[in-house]
Amino acid sequence: MALKVTQTRSAIGSKPKQRGTLRALGLGRIGKTHTLPDRPEIRGMLARVPHLVEVEELAD
Repeated sequence: MALKVTQTRSAIGSKPKQRGTLRALGLGRIGKTHTLPDRPEIRGMLARVPHLVEVEELAD
């Protein structure tokens, strides 16, 4: 299983840790999408920035 993560809101005004988390997820601007494996580490990162991203579960 994989996760399709899309940044929906700007990181301007967010905390530096949240901006770093977005960068580590491969995101950087609104509308950018990245497909990531469904692992606990990735889920934890997404839990830090749920207000900035949209997550879709993809069946492989």
